[in-house]
Parts: sequence; structure tokens; C-alpha cells
Amino acid sequence: MAAATTPGGKRRDPVVLGRITGLYGVRGWVRVRSYTEPPAALLGYDEWLVGGPGTWERFEVTGGREHGKGLVAQLAGTADRDAAARFLGADVAVERERMPEPAEGEYYWADLEGLEVRHRGGRLLGRVDRLLETGAHDVLVVSREEDGQKREVLVPFVPGTFVLDVNLAAGVIDVDWEWD
Repeated sequence: MAAATTPGGKRRDPVVLGRITGLYGVRGWVRVRSYTEPPAALLGYDEWLVGGPGTWERFEVTGGREHGKGLVAQLAGTADRDAAARFLGADVAVERERMPEPAEGEYYWADLEGLEVRHRGGRLLGRVDRLLETGAHDVLVVSREEDGQKREVLVPFVPGTFVLDVNLAAGVIDVDWEWD
């Protein structure tokens, strides 16, 4: 499946919202770890892309529910445990266009990954490699090459305090954070 692009030409790959972590029962159901908040929001999508970059397959979700700390789901055409086993370890994604637009001042992590991070004075600190969820707030993991080594710094994603501006169109996050 081809990735869509934004008006600026940036690729908009499917957004990974979970991972298939195990099998459930003998009728083709799978255990799913959802990355959404709340976790059951993943079941709101009636169609999932399963696989990984360059290997996505489209499946209708024919059943699903919360189970323990995760979810269980059944994908169309998967009638038994053996058929479901091929999905073990696969990512679950949806096309970005199917996701609701975030509220003002809110962002999907997938939209922040890869953005340049600049100190309020304009100095480039690096790029957002990934985000971490902590109890207090999310954290940007900003990385850059330095002397042939990958270095990382953690920047609390606290708008108005450490995160001064997020400009998705320009691909830049301005922060008040030092990196020695």
C-alpha cells in the first residue's frame, strides 16, 4: 500500500496503534496491546492494517473486546488458531486520514516523530526519535549524531514551559531546553 503525502510532500505512513502479542482461543482470535488512550479506542476502527512498513495487509475487524489489560480481536478470514499465528508480533495500524483531528494544542505522537527540535534561540538540538509516556507527562526523545555517536536527550513535553511552539507545517518544535 502506498503512503499518502501531506500538501508539503511529507509522507503520511499508516499510524501504528497497537501490536498483536498472542493468540486467544482456537477460533482465530488474537491478543492485542493497544497504544491508544483509552485502549479500547482501537476497536473503534472497523478495518486495521496489519504487518509493518512496506508489508501492510488490510483486514476487517469482525469482533473485538477488552480482555484483562489488553484487547482480543478477530480479523476477517482468520477462522482458527493456526491462521491467526501468522500475525504474532505484527503491528496494527490505521491510515492517518481515518483518525480524528486532534484538538487544538494536542498532537498524535506519529506527527511529532521526525520533527526538528530547536532551542528558543534557533540552535538545532536534534530530531524527535520517539516519545515516552511517564506518569506526569510525555517526554520527547531527541537524538543527534555527535562525533560519530548517537546522543539522546529527554525533553519533557510540557507546552508553555519547555515546549514553546509546535509547527507541524514547518516540521519544527521550539523548546526551552539546553543540551550541553
